Amino acid sequence: MAGAPRVEHLVTSGTFSLDGGTWDVENNVWIIGDDDEVVVIDAAHDSDAVLEAVGDRRLSAVVCTHAHDDHVRAAPDVALATGAPVLLHPDDQVLWKMTHPNRRPDGPLADGDEIVVAGIGLRVLHTPGHAPGAVCLYAPDLGALFSGDTLFAGGPGATGRSYSDFGTIITSIGERLLTLPGETVVHTGHGDTTTVEAEAPHLEEWAARGW
Repeated sequence: MAGAPRVEHLVTSGTFSLDGGTWDVENNVWIIGDDDEVVVIDAAHDSDAVLEAVGDRRLSAVVCTHAHDDHVRAAPDVALATGAPVLLHPDDQVLWKMTHPNRRPDGPLADGDEIVVAGIGLRVLHTPGHAPGAVCLYAPDLGALFSGDTLFAGGPGATGRSYSDFGTIITSIGERLLTLPGETVVHTGHGDTTTVEAEAPHLEEWAARGW
């Protein structure tokens, strides 16, 4: 028996670099599947830790919510060790090449795509703003959203650096994420988990602040 599909959580540590600055960060790595098959969302920093968490299960894909270096640095090594494809929205190629100039992702992500693992679907939602090719993954069967750096507990992802735009991320959150069922659990790229219900009342406040 493969067991019920579930969400597993790993935290890895490293740095994020862009626009000439470097910051220490901790990233959430999400593993979705059962005892036989999983996908990894954001292979961040430490390929050995990700591979240990996957164990002897079949890894069907390494899904990148966006291509900032902290989220994709370990992706090629995880793919090489497992044979799994690295999937990225094409609009983030410019960021991917900053970290991996000699290695392309294996396949594209497009809005509306469905990635199936352990009998459940992960629906791709293109949510630009934090990065042009940022995506979230919605798993209605799990009541879960994997938001990358688009939506956090308490506010939207940062938009003060290259290839980001505040108005765009607010539109993405309002039209694509906060329209999901309120009880949807939001598993973020950094920090604490939240829910759509907890974040939805604050959209106008964020927009007014120019968060």
